[in-house]
Amino acid sequence: MKNLLILATAVAMLTACGETKGERAATGAAIGASAGAIGGALTGGSVGGGALVGGIVGGAAGGLTDKDTINLGKPIWK
Repeated sequence: MKNLLILATAVAMLTACGETKGERAATGAAIGASAGAIGGALTGGSVGGGALVGGIVGGAAGGLTDKDTINLGKPIWK
């Protein structure tokens, strides 16, 4: 349970990098999927299922926030 809480906190902090809603949703989904896959692997669960859930949650969190809510700076590609 502690690992899940740490993972959820990390995903929430890293859900969105970007300036537009689309960028934030895409990066949130990628980061969430990565974190979900790692969480699934660490807990002995399904890596694919973790990636799917993490991608959905990360993408939604990234798409539903704006850069004033969570601002991690300019994306690396800009």
